[in-house]
Amino acid sequence: MSEPNTVDEAWPENEVTGFIDPVSMEEDPTELFAGDRGTLDAGVRRVLVRLLQRRFLSADKYPAQWRTLLENQQLIESRLHDLFVRLVVDHDRGIAYKQQVRSAELDVPILLRDDPYNRAETLVLVHLRTVFQQERVAGEVSARVDIEELEQTVLTYFDPDDTNMARGQQEIRSAVTRLAKEGLMEEETAGRYRITPLVEVVMSTEKLSELSRWLRERNDGPGHEVTAEVAP
Repeated sequence: MSEPNTVDEAWPENEVTGFIDPVSMEEDPTELFAGDRGTLDAGVRRVLVRLLQRRFLSADKYPAQWRTLLENQQLIESRLHDLFVRLVVDHDRGIAYKQQVRSAELDVPILLRDDPYNRAETLVLVHLRTVFQQERVAGEVSARVDIEELEQTVLTYFDPDDTNMARGQQEIRSAVTRLAKEGLMEEETAGRYRITPLVEVVMSTEKLSELSRWLRERNDGPGHEVTAEVAP
């Protein structure tokens, strides 16, 4: 007796044998674009790009990307380390940011630039950090400033002989624009800003005390225009 045919012709061949038809490279579902040789999922790549593009990643503002970061932290750290960049994940503040690796023993190419803050940016940053610290000590969850209050405070540290107030105000507005772009403050309504926890990272308590003391000394003396620069 001949051996019975165990293949049901009504079934697809790949379903019977347990094999699937080969997929061409052009149809590979892991390839996101033509010639893609990356191995990360699209979502992980977006988090990596955001970390490289922006000053920091916020858990409150981007909860989905924050979860992706935590789920793939070691993988993302590995990619950044390949570029001599360190990842810092601050769970308490709910922020993640990058740092340039520097070493005296190793020749490290510098990818991240340290653009120092100018006079107005430094003064605005000192005020933001001071307000943020005061509100935290008072038990407040968040801290906010109005542009008018900020201008009045910062202008007191400008050269008293400079009568061009409009120019000083423009410097301060430009400083606010940069700091908001970097994520240190966020405009909630017209002229009112929320100070983000990143301000604590950019300016430590020690640096704040040092600058505040220096500003008081300058403010007490003649011609106290501030020209200090603070590297972010």
